[in-house]
Amino acid sequence: MRLKLNKKIYKIYEPMKQAAAMLMLAIMLGGCGSGHGQQTGPPPVPEVATVTIHPQSVDLTAELPGRTAAYMVAEIRPQVSGIIQKRLFKEGSDVKVGQLLYQIDPAPFEVALDSAKASLAKAQADLPSIRLRAERYKELLDDKAISRQDYDDAAAAVQQVLAEIEYWKAQVESARINLGYTRVTAPISGRTGRSSVTDGALVTAYQAEALVTIQQLDPIYVDVTQSSADLLRLRRNLETGRLSTDGENGKAVRILLEDGTPYPLEGTLQFREVTVDPATGSSIVRIVVPNPEYLLLPGMFVRAVVQEGIAQQALLVPQQAVSHNPKGDAVALVVDETYTVQQRALTLDRAIGDKWLVSSGLSAGERVIVEGLLNVRPGAKVKAVDWEGPKSGAAAPDPKRPSELS
Repeated sequence: MRLKLNKKIYKIYEPMKQAAAMLMLAIMLGGCGSGHGQQTGPPPVPEVATVTIHPQSVDLTAELPGRTAAYMVAEIRPQVSGIIQKRLFKEGSDVKVGQLLYQIDPAPFEVALDSAKASLAKAQADLPSIRLRAERYKELLDDKAISRQDYDDAAAAVQQVLAEIEYWKAQVESARINLGYTRVTAPISGRTGRSSVTDGALVTAYQAEALVTIQQLDPIYVDVTQSSADLLRLRRNLETGRLSTDGENGKAVRILLEDGTPYPLEGTLQFREVTVDPATGSSIVRIVVPNPEYLLLPGMFVRAVVQEGIAQQALLVPQQAVSHNPKGDAVALVVDETYTVQQRALTLDRAIGDKWLVSSGLSAGERVIVEGLLNVRPGAKVKAVDWEGPKSGAAAPDPKRPSELS
């Protein structure tokens, strides 16, 4: 009985459900039809911001790593053996050339000098009598009163005394020099390090260990390394005219300290080494830097900004306009005269501030897309507007400022 009642109810509600479904389908189709009606006409042309490339003069520099080295170094060693009587300087102080550093006990050398002087005086005292005897023998030889052998012996005795006089003169000079060596003086002006000996220490002539080391720190050397590949590239650019030198100004070098802060004084390029280290493939560039405050100490790591030359027709493009394809090659999108997007393969030299220096791939006057790159593809038509530059708060780089190696 209950089963029959359910069948009757199903027959009553089934048509109502079908009608409701048809009504919902009609509403959905009507909405879709009205939407299609609004999308009429071609899609809008995308807008991109472009910058026009103009050649400009740019100072190109290379930032090279290096270390400082003392301008002059003197390792002080004794030239005679003896006992150190007194150290006459303060460790870590500045000394002048000729200043007394150590006093070695001079007593043995004074005795040696006095002995050599006495021997010289004795030889000089013997000379007159021996010379007179030789002269008398010569007279007797003329009278045939003595033999020729006696006269020859007397003449030889004169020459022997003369030779002894010259010998003892040399011994006196040697003793005087050795006595002077007991005063150990500074051969150069500079700053001393720590002393390896104290008063009363025994030292030997020309010993391996230095008594103290003196280093001249003003001026100071900065020795930096430059790869042979960079040197060849620089010479090639100078020969082809892509770079020009700046005369004496091109020898000025800026120094950056280890923490990145600039050194207040400029250095001067002195020379480039004529050989290349086969292990590193680089050569040494030596720079002379004033160091009156002794801010630079030997062995410090620094970076030197060396001027390579001036690029008179440099092409700079903002870095955000350059992307890389799957192969890693640099590319940029440009807008031609017909407002069509074209892709350019670029060869980049280095970064200068927030721009790339382009070696090839772009020409002067071309418009490079800086903003809107994601909305366009090569071959598409676009609407080009001038790029307004970096946003507020980001200062534009000065192309005249020295650049850094990329």
